[in-house]
Amino acid sequence: MSVPDYMQCAEDHQTLLVVVQPIGIVPEESFFRIYKRISAVSQVNVRDSQRVLYIRYRHHYPPENNEWGDFQTHRKVVGLITITECSSAKEWPQTFEKFHLHKEMYGSTLYDSRLFVFGLQGEITEQPRTDVAFYPSYNECETVEKRIEDFIESLFIVLESKRLDRATDKSGDKIPLLCVPFEKKDFVGLDTDSRHYKKRCQGRMRKHVGDLCLQAGMLQDSLVHYHMAVELLRSVNDFLWLGAALEGLCSASVIYHYPGGTGGKVGSRRAQGGSLSAEAGNRHRPGALTSNGINADTSAEIGRAKNCLSPEDIIEKYKEAISYYGKYKNAGVIELEACVKAVRVLAMQKRSMEASEFLQNAVYINLRQLSEEEKIQRYSILSELYERIGFHRKSAFFKRIAAMQCAAPSIPEPGWRACYKLLLETLPGYSLSLDPQDFSKGTHRGWAAVQMRLLHELVYASRRMGNPALCVRHLSFLLQTMLDFLSDQEKKDVTQSLESYTAKCPGTMEVITLPDGLKLPPVPFTKLPIVKSVKLLNLPTSLRPHKMKSLLGQNVSTKSPFIYSPIIAHSRGEERNKKIDFQWVQGDVCEVQLMVYNPMPFELRVENMGLLTTGVEFESLPAALSLPAESGLYPVTLVGVPQTTGQITVNGYHTSVFGVFSDCLLDNLPGVKTNGCTVEVIPALPRLQISTSLPRSAHTLQPSSGDEISTNVSVQLYNGETQQLIIKLENIGTELLEKLEVTAKTVNTKEKLYGDFLTWNLEDTLCQFPLKPGKIATFIVNIKVKLDFSCQENLLQDLSDDGISVSGLPLSSPFRQVVKPRVETKPLNPQESSKVGDFSHVKTLEAILNFKYSGGPGHAEGYYRNLALGLHVEAEPSVFFTRISTLPATSTRQCHLLLDVFNSTEHELTISARNNEDLILHSGECQRMAIQVDKFNFESFPESPTDGAQLANAKQLEEERQQARGLEINSKLDIWEASVEGVLNQLVLEHLQLAPLQWGEWCQNRLMIFFRESTEALGHGMFYPQHFYVSCKFQIKSPGHQQIVIKAFAFKANLTLCSIF
Repeated sequence: MSVPDYMQCAEDHQTLLVVVQPIGIVPEESFFRIYKRISAVSQVNVRDSQRVLYIRYRHHYPPENNEWGDFQTHRKVVGLITITECSSAKEWPQTFEKFHLHKEMYGSTLYDSRLFVFGLQGEITEQPRTDVAFYPSYNECETVEKRIEDFIESLFIVLESKRLDRATDKSGDKIPLLCVPFEKKDFVGLDTDSRHYKKRCQGRMRKHVGDLCLQAGMLQDSLVHYHMAVELLRSVNDFLWLGAALEGLCSASVIYHYPGGTGGKVGSRRAQGGSLSAEAGNRHRPGALTSNGINADTSAEIGRAKNCLSPEDIIEKYKEAISYYGKYKNAGVIELEACVKAVRVLAMQKRSMEASEFLQNAVYINLRQLSEEEKIQRYSILSELYERIGFHRKSAFFKRIAAMQCAAPSIPEPGWRACYKLLLETLPGYSLSLDPQDFSKGTHRGWAAVQMRLLHELVYASRRMGNPALCVRHLSFLLQTMLDFLSDQEKKDVTQSLESYTAKCPGTMEVITLPDGLKLPPVPFTKLPIVKSVKLLNLPTSLRPHKMKSLLGQNVSTKSPFIYSPIIAHSRGEERNKKIDFQWVQGDVCEVQLMVYNPMPFELRVENMGLLTTGVEFESLPAALSLPAESGLYPVTLVGVPQTTGQITVNGYHTSVFGVFSDCLLDNLPGVKTNGCTVEVIPALPRLQISTSLPRSAHTLQPSSGDEISTNVSVQLYNGETQQLIIKLENIGTELLEKLEVTAKTVNTKEKLYGDFLTWNLEDTLCQFPLKPGKIATFIVNIKVKLDFSCQENLLQDLSDDGISVSGLPLSSPFRQVVKPRVETKPLNPQESSKVGDFSHVKTLEAILNFKYSGGPGHAEGYYRNLALGLHVEAEPSVFFTRISTLPATSTRQCHLLLDVFNSTEHELTISARNNEDLILHSGECQRMAIQVDKFNFESFPESPTDGAQLANAKQLEEERQQARGLEINSKLDIWEASVEGVLNQLVLEHLQLAPLQWGEWCQNRLMIFFRESTEALGHGMFYPQHFYVSCKFQIKSPGHQQIVIKAFAFKANLTLCSIF
């Protein structure tokens, strides 16, 4: 016997072998449809008997294997069923002749045969025949199963007769010697009368009767015969047949212990047969079998248990039988099949290590030169058996060999589809899955080198099958999952191959379904490039939406009546990982920043990279980037525009690399850091863009609040100069600009400003609102620089009387003698004056203009935007008042204010004051000018901390008073305005103040005159007795800054002290 049956199992020893074959030309589909119906009748309860016959069908069986039927009866073809087509009566004789020729192939062993004829009609079909069945067509053959059952009953009759005939042989009769084919020549010339020869004949016949009993459904009898055969054959060292007897004993014991079978499908087939009535009848027949092969009779059970081997003994006997088979070179097929049967039994017993020893022995059994198909079958069965015992990698190894055998060079037409299918079946054994998500969890499992080899073989098989989509999918999987194990050269080779395949068939994210139903999931390139972090970016400062405080307060109050709730805090803590605390705006470009790096040893080009979102309608704007080789972390910004409002969730990104389109989800990216995935999209707001009449500034303002300045402008002005800043407000959005508020604040300056630095009239601009998209409105801001004009006196050379030109006074004026400044005219605070001592120092002023605007749907929801304009002003010095003093005038209500004016500019200045002639100053020139001014009443200014603003101490109070008083004393300098507020000292202020004594005259209850004079004039007044009275008010300040007021009244020249307050 040269062709092994790898599907053999122990319970096949109780089956009858029936061959089903076509005669003539029969469509393959039609043949297998009938064959399937025939093979469904695999077990039959024999009529008038409680035994069950088991049938094993084959549509192909080598005739040489039939020669081993005496050695093991289950290998003998006892039944033949042929299927043919015959369309006319003329063809019938020839068809029937072919049927007889087929019978001659197995004639020596056949018990019975049948011929099924399809398509023939007429008189011939009406003739009653037991061996031929006629059917009009393949669809009209309802009695096929019934005829098969009758056929099997006929087989049972022959089997039973043979069993009885062999079992009733007397010991005195001459028993024939049963032989296997290769033994016949060895027994020529032996002494047939020797005791040794007779025992050999008896032992072999006893084993043969045991086979017949087992096939006839008599398990107990078969066990008895097998034991007797073992004893007889062991005594004569008939090792080949002793092994067969031991194997038969093992098979019968396996049927007893494992009624469900060890071959899987056979066991399930066997469970369908039998009925309760059959089992009930078997209980009254000692030695008979039930449908499961187990007798319910107690005495029979006891007898069977004594003869039946235990599960452990079964394996030992199998080992012994296989060792005997191994002594004969021509028994290789028998040895191989015995190993397979033992492995199936060990698999049922969960004894994997012992099973692997049997399989290892089966691998090294040397058979004749096998065909490629036989090799494929052998390796496939070995793989299946290794899989059953849990040796998955060993199973994958043999299945891969079978796959490679399908495409062997010696095969004229290689079966690449079969090769591909077998290769797919090897993947689990090598811890390889075609789902890329399985490789993103934990460490890598399996041998990467073997896995890469297997994936390359899948790619090659796919290409030879002519399926480029499969090539792209497997190459993408190889590149994605094995990237860390590929060398630099392998990475280049794989990517080049992938690009060549995608040029014909681009890679997609669609699931590929194979003909057998297997689905290949898509392979996104999450490692090309590798993303380490994903961060949703806030809008630029000028575009960020802000919630109005009133509306924000209402929303917060409706959430909870409590100031603090731990439940709310806990829920916010859970939501922090997903929800982001800023908003995006409908219709505005939003950004997401990815930190990526290129792991490839060459430049990586990524095309069509964009965002994947859910929640709102989102227009992704794809980007293309080129990453240098092994670039390290590289920031990539992806942008898009939300088209509707609501909650938007960024789920991932999509790319196109090497012609493969990938949708990469953040959930499938292990170790990716993110600041959240969900952000709120609020309704659309207008967008404001500003342009100014001033040039942009190189200085960037850094406000303490952290706000960013969108635009910075700069201007250079002289101290005291005023200039207009024209700002153009353009609505560059798509919504109406309806509301506008402007505020300003000075930042980052230590200089003291006098007066308003920035002034504007917003009403003129608001008249142009609402501002439509694309329209421009004009906004004018007045910039007025007014700093300290004082200068330290030691910076300039003292002015002598001879070199001074006093404007407004004649040169012969007696006041020239006191024009030279005194020491008291020095600035009040020397430390502050030292800071501004350098008259050429340029001072810097900075301010921020904030434009708060809103409109459109966002305005209805209570949102607005804020745009900041930074203003950088460099104030150059113009004139300095180096000295200041006063001289009395001809009137006590006036005085002369003497100012030493220094021109620190490079230009010629013309200085004009009220009621004075113009004074021309050249660059670097200092001249004195005299200005006649009226004295002032400072009663309206705060005298103590309880009046006006609350100040920290007396020193600050004094400074505030001097500044307030200085506001009343100014000089006009052409288009600029200079102030003396910073140069007034206490002595000058006293000279400019009216006398503290105030008195007036009334006559006939009418005020005649009212004037203020010094206290020395009290003794020189004229008093009249008639209805005339004098009111006098004297106001002084005590050293402790307490004010004392004395009021006195006189009538008819009599002065009386009334009260002191």
